[in-house]
Amino acid sequence: MSDPKSSYGEPVDEPNGVDDVVGRANEGLADAEAAKRDAVGSETPAPETPADEAPGASDAPSTAAEAPSTAADAPAAAEPDPWESPEAASLDYTSSATPAPAADDSPTVVVPPVVTPSEPVVAEPAVVAAAAAPQPIFVQAPEAPRPRGNRAAAGAIGLLAAVAFAVLYLAVWLGVDAIKGDVTGANVGTTALEALATWSLWVPVVVFFLGFWLLGAIINRGRWGHWVVFGILVGVAAYAGHVLGALFQAPFWNLTASEGAKLVEGELLTPLAIAAFIIGRELTIWFGAWAAARAKRVTELNIEAQREYERTLEAGPQLVRA
Repeated sequence: MSDPKSSYGEPVDEPNGVDDVVGRANEGLADAEAAKRDAVGSETPAPETPADEAPGASDAPSTAAEAPSTAADAPAAAEPDPWESPEAASLDYTSSATPAPAADDSPTVVVPPVVTPSEPVVAEPAVVAAAAAPQPIFVQAPEAPRPRGNRAAAGAIGLLAAVAFAVLYLAVWLGVDAIKGDVTGANVGTTALEALATWSLWVPVVVFFLGFWLLGAIINRGRWGHWVVFGILVGVAAYAGHVLGALFQAPFWNLTASEGAKLVEGELLTPLAIAAFIIGRELTIWFGAWAAARAKRVTELNIEAQREYERTLEAGPQLVRA
């Protein structure tokens, strides 16, 4: 066996890995154990041969004497040091040609990871292949027509009826005075002007107008029959207006209760009181016919507007292009 120390100067192949080195070291130890077992087996003494049979018997003692020494030296020579094997020499990095790196005593500097802000991801605009959906068109629904009334027309017609009432009432007044002989052809104008400045004329006229307009507001678009039936209420109002006009003409705030009662009793059956009732009743019937005709026209217009509204709803929204 060659001396393993003689190979220290030679370059040793660097082990491929720790496992390979450990494996080779185990193999060297196994070889050393095998050599040791062989050396122990060689120490068993050989059987002695007779002196006369073995040639050179005189040399046997010396040979036998040298045998123990050889046998004693055999274990030392046959038992190699496992750490002097080539496998163990490969573990000695200091004996290899490659110098071992020097130990670095400098402190280990841990560099923290650099966190860079992520850039905003700009999403590419999606390409819409489908055609753009049409925008909805909001159409305002038509409003239902408001029914037209006849109250304002009844009030206007009532003004004309009140003028007619004033003329007829003044004519009856002059006629009654003419029968009494108080009015003649010479003073008829003066008497008429004096009557226009009295409460006795205008209070019945105002009460008649209010009665006519209130009845027209209640009937509204009613038929002429309503004016005929309820026109009697306007006549009663005109009759009450005549009595009230006499109280205002007195005047009633200068009269005592008994004087006022006597005045009212004296005006209940006068020709002008009865004329006021009749004139008020008749004018309500005839001017009420005018108001009823106007109400009929308004009713037709309302029906036509309602039909037009229903036709518009049935037709639905229409898109008109300019």
